[in-house]
Amino acid sequence: MTKEIIIAPSILAADFARLGEEVAAIDAAGADWIHCDVMDGHFVPNISYGAEIIKAIRPMTSKIFDVHLMIAPVDPYLEGFAKAGADVITVHAEAGPHLDRSLQAIRALGKKAGVSLCPATPEGAIEYVLDRLDLVLVMTVNPGFGGQSFLDSQLEKIRRVRSMIGDRPIRLEVDGGITRDNAAAVAAAGADTLVAGSAVFRGNSSADYAGNIAAIRVAAEAARAALLRDSPARPMQLREGALIR
Repeated sequence: MTKEIIIAPSILAADFARLGEEVAAIDAAGADWIHCDVMDGHFVPNISYGAEIIKAIRPMTSKIFDVHLMIAPVDPYLEGFAKAGADVITVHAEAGPHLDRSLQAIRALGKKAGVSLCPATPEGAIEYVLDRLDLVLVMTVNPGFGGQSFLDSQLEKIRRVRSMIGDRPIRLEVDGGITRDNAAAVAAAGADTLVAGSAVFRGNSSADYAGNIAAIRVAAEAARAALLRDSPARPMQLREGALIR
């Protein structure tokens, strides 16, 4: 299990009229990663933005671009997002018939590979691709729209995915309705990477965003510390130099 908590603000909740400024603001506010939710109006009932927007904002920060592709088919677009500046590319287990092939393609492009699970999808869907993964993303809302409420039913799935991961150097990310009020429960269940949109982009300045990020981080880190303290002693595999730069 990794020790460090990663906070990845989702720019889906940013002010799109000044998106570049918003990316710079959350960078200065202490964001670890920049989470980019890409929606196609087909796989999910909403359209957000594509590779050209990611390419346009890439110069605004050196932070990791965590690109979550909620699109189907996904394989024809992997190269475009890789070239646009994605560092981590996450595809949905439900988005195509050949998940293993998609993950191989992401790694062949020199990027970290992630897989996402919708709330109704059991964790068994990724059992046979675990060794191709750098990240597992558990959705705690139904994908497609920001601002939804957290689904408590997914906490047990997070625990089961954490158990599946074991000592593999795979990050466990959670996306959907994350706030300072539920960040502790999510981290206690085993998540180490938290995506937050509306909860981060409250206010209108980098200082506001910094306070929001800090509140989520403090709650999650306290729960993570308790989890590590209560877990049986075993060697830790840290992600230094893998997804963290």
